[in-house]
Amino acid sequence: MRSIRGKKAIVTGAASGIGRAIALELAKEGAALFLLDIDATKLDATAQEARSYGAEVVTTVCDLSDSAQISEAVSYFRTVWGRLDILVNNAGVAYYGGTHLMTEEQWRRIVSVNLMAPMQLIHTLLPTLLLAGDAHILNVCSIFGLAPWRKTTTYQATKYGLVGLTAALRAEYFHANLGATALCPGFVQTSLLQEATTAHPAWRKSLVPWFCTTPEHVARKAVRAIQRNQGTVVITPLAHIYWRLARLFPSLADWLVRQGWHRTTKLVRFEHDHQVVLPSE
Repeated sequence: MRSIRGKKAIVTGAASGIGRAIALELAKEGAALFLLDIDATKLDATAQEARSYGAEVVTTVCDLSDSAQISEAVSYFRTVWGRLDILVNNAGVAYYGGTHLMTEEQWRRIVSVNLMAPMQLIHTLLPTLLLAGDAHILNVCSIFGLAPWRKTTTYQATKYGLVGLTAALRAEYFHANLGATALCPGFVQTSLLQEATTAHPAWRKSLVPWFCTTPEHVARKAVRAIQRNQGTVVITPLAHIYWRLARLFPSLADWLVRQGWHRTTKLVRFEHDHQVVLPSE
């Protein structure tokens, strides 16, 4: 997809963080936007800023953990637009802590929002995307969908699934001019840091600033990936190093995650709060 101007795009989780940044970057490139999020106030703010770039913007409030609400959002989309060129699955939720301490509701919500919602949107909208003749699906995954970490089991399971889904779509629809990208950022300063749940509410785990990148940087990489039809895009130098280490020296990566964890905790600081850091939306 050489040019995004005049294309119509759906972006989930567009109220803040990476989703907001991608929506604005697409608006700058001349795309029309259909934006989804559960936060109506912040979603409206994103829409207003996107319109300042001259973009056509439609919004709908949607809880992506509810398949019925997703179906309603798609029905609304079909009433306002007859075409779709770009689908950005960005919305995500996270949890940090011991897997055995998670509630069933926490499990279900993470799987529903991070994996089942993108699958439902892709399956429902595939016929429309295929009619475009030159379309693209961008799934915002994570470095944790490519390499292991501790205490993020369900989050990682969904991101590994999203990476695999993207690869399968890319292989199956190559000759139909439908591209697919798995965008895998390292740590990003987004609202996910404040909204993720944790097994220990008294702790917050945050990273030193140089360890993170910005949503705007990720958004620029995302738009370039769509234009160039890139398959897997890993963002931040540290994420690249860890990914390549896990691929080339899996035993060493396994040791680092299992045994070397405590020696690397100086990269993070613990503070009293309800927040945690995870690399994604």
